[in-house]
Amino acid sequence: MASHSSSRQGEPHSEGPQHGDRVPARRSRLEMAFERWLWRIRLIAILPVVMSLLSSATAFICGTRIILSALKLLMAGGKESAIMAKLLGELVGGIDLYLIGIALLIFGYGVYELLISDIEAARIPGQDGGSGLLDIRTLDALKEKLVKVIVVALIVAAFKSMLDFPIAGPTSLLMFSGSVLLLALSAWLVAGGPHARRSGE
Repeated sequence: MASHSSSRQGEPHSEGPQHGDRVPARRSRLEMAFERWLWRIRLIAILPVVMSLLSSATAFICGTRIILSALKLLMAGGKESAIMAKLLGELVGGIDLYLIGIALLIFGYGVYELLISDIEAARIPGQDGGSGLLDIRTLDALKEKLVKVIVVALIVAAFKSMLDFPIAGPTSLLMFSGSVLLLALSAWLVAGGPHARRSGE
């Protein structure tokens, strides 16, 4: 009888911790389910990836059309002084669109690798696909490569504008020379500035 009563007295002590363990277990399951859902939300980043790649293809196509029209203009002939400025302007405009397409391509690849998954096909042994502009491991690397390409695109766009710059006197000539100097300074800074010479040595 004593043993029977002692077993009853011991039952609440054995059930108490089991009931207490259910609450943290249920909370951890809810937390894990929410974290899985939260982690899958990052896949929405596929939208800017796809749109940037489509925009890159559009920029490449538009640049190719401009360059083809410049070649048609060259084949048509005419006065060399009349078509030269227009020909150079269209060629530079096509190159500028190519640079914009490259910037969009870098952005798309960078967002995919940073937020979604690594591109394993770019890291196959024996291939150089992951060693260039598209090898993006960190946000700083993406920002640095984008800034370089965008600055080069701005330099090309400024050069295109300078082709139509009228030089009517000393003031306009001075402004033109200052623009050339700023373009050269921008190209030097994009190349690395003083650090480029040290790394070359």
